[in-house]
Amino acid sequence: MLGYFFVIMISVGMLFCIMNGTADLALGYMLEGADSALELMLGLGGSYILWLGIMKVAERAGLVTALSRRMEKPLRLLMPNVGSAAAPITLNLAANFFGLGNAATPFGIEAMKELTKNRGERSSIASNDVCMFLALNSSCIQLIPTSVIAIRTACGSSNPSSIILPTLISSILSSILTIILCKLCGRLSHDEMG
Repeated sequence: MLGYFFVIMISVGMLFCIMNGTADLALGYMLEGADSALELMLGLGGSYILWLGIMKVAERAGLVTALSRRMEKPLRLLMPNVGSAAAPITLNLAANFFGLGNAATPFGIEAMKELTKNRGERSSIASNDVCMFLALNSSCIQLIPTSVIAIRTACGSSNPSSIILPTLISSILSSILTIILCKLCGRLSHDEMG
């Protein structure tokens, strides 16, 4: 659906450029935009490859399994029915911790599957654990905002890492607020249902 929208937008834009006699100028801007997008993609690709490689090495070395065992108890405080979702949730939060939001997505999908696996008919209704995971995934603490630093580097920032401390502080505060609000909303919804 969205693809059709973009085709229509580009077609209408090109039609107006042809009618105004600025088609050559529009084509030049499109090619310039494509070059910039490619440069940005290559800049981001390096950081993603690095951190995904580190995550894969940690997984093969057994560090991920050890970390998920250690994280199971704290995760149970936030999500009492975490069960087999502990490992993908841990990987998701770790990827987000290092600022790799896109790399965290497959782990997040796996965690959602595990969290909803045993819900049967009620799998279409989000449980409190699912809501907590989604909220934590969205507001996750970021030690190193790798993606943003890579974007700032690709765009020529003179000090791309200057956002580390503000990002860390704001992500810690947002995660604390997220946990408080999810627990409060979970209690309110439980009170209404019970």
